Amino acid sequence: MRFTSERRLDDGVLEREFTLGEVPGLLWTPGSASAPLILMGHNGGLHKREARLVARARHYAAAYGFAVAAIDAPGHGERPRSAADERSRADLRRAMRAGEPVDDIVDGFIVPLVDKAVPEWRLTLDALLSLPGIGAPVGYSGMTAIGIRLAVVEPRVCAAAFFAGGFVPGALREEARRVGVPLLFLMQWDDEGNDRGRALELFDAFNSREKTLHANLGGHAGTPWFEVDDGARFFTRHLS
Repeated sequence: MRFTSERRLDDGVLEREFTLGEVPGLLWTPGSASAPLILMGHNGGLHKREARLVARARHYAAAYGFAVAAIDAPGHGERPRSAADERSRADLRRAMRAGEPVDDIVDGFIVPLVDKAVPEWRLTLDALLSLPGIGAPVGYSGMTAIGIRLAVVEPRVCAAAFFAGGFVPGALREEARRVGVPLLFLMQWDDEGNDRGRALELFDAFNSREKTLHANLGGHAGTPWFEVDDGARFFTRHLS
């Protein structure tokens, strides 16, 4: 892990950019001597500096004392997209506009993304936990498809908050039955791009003994800010 920039923000949070091999990332740390870690994964097509992600990360660090890290997934943010990525995105947009089935497109796009992204997250986790002041236990907050696989294969992830807006392929829906960590599941009731029934079926599939569903009225990007504090309190209970 190589840090490429560092700045102290006005809320006292230290923000550092880093690279780990070809993977660029951001780390926000509070002023406290020791902080539990939250891995914050962005949703499809977004960037580690996407405004809503950065706002959540800074709030978690400044108000609740968490260390928070985000990386750009393959084909996202600063990372190059392959011709196959571009075709899949175009096919998905076209099918959604036409009201056509998208399952095959999602499977062909999301499963390879998860296969690449999860090992990168695990290597990032190794590097982050070697830094002074950052320790386990670890939480994950963000894209559901990546989060399912990470919660299944990574024993250091002790709690997860998933956003139901992401497309989740059938194979990962089966993996969801192996997720047993405490879970907070967010969904928008009127999400224009995602099926409500499929989101509820996914929530039902998780094997967690403690799982909570928060559903709010509004479209895909309309999750209210108070859910950020509810998420932080959820992680405080399980990572303290």
